Amino acid sequence: MRLVDLTYDRPDLLEQAAELLHARMPEGWPDVDAAREEVDAALDPARIARAVIADDTLLGWAAANERYTDHVWEIHPLVVRVDRERSGVGRTLVRDLEDRVRAMGIHTMFVGSDDELGLTSLAGVDLYPDVIGHLARLQNLRGHPIGFYRRLGYSVIGVMPDANGFGQHDIYLARRLVPPV
Repeated sequence: MRLVDLTYDRPDLLEQAAELLHARMPEGWPDVDAAREEVDAALDPARIARAVIADDTLLGWAAANERYTDHVWEIHPLVVRVDRERSGVGRTLVRDLEDRVRAMGIHTMFVGSDDELGLTSLAGVDLYPDVIGHLARLQNLRGHPIGFYRRLGYSVIGVMPDANGFGQHDIYLARRLVPPV
């Protein structure tokens, strides 16, 4: 298992990345062409795109981009083969992205994690008018990625109600990368 940059000189990995993204997140990328566009966007020189491979097989990949000028970067997307979950691939990708942006002087890493599949206690709930109250009672019911991010030290910092349709919210998490000055 090794980390590599996702680059145009490895079209085999780019195609695997698109196929994996579509297969694991069809709600966001309903076909491989849409996933190819996301992979292409991840290769923008202003972004970081990394992959974990074994031989020539892609096990997972992630990208990061600037979110707020000079202080916050966002992980988007992060995707791991289902047969490689809980094997350290996702953790390796997240820690690598954190190290790279920390070296650039970035303070915070951010991620939005959709709940389109009803995996948290917020699913299907009208969060208004007590959005913060509902968020304070957030529970991971069936393996939502918030559990993964929390284990890596991320904190839930907010929610965008109905981001993907009624009751399908986007949960925001972040982690400070450098100590406060």
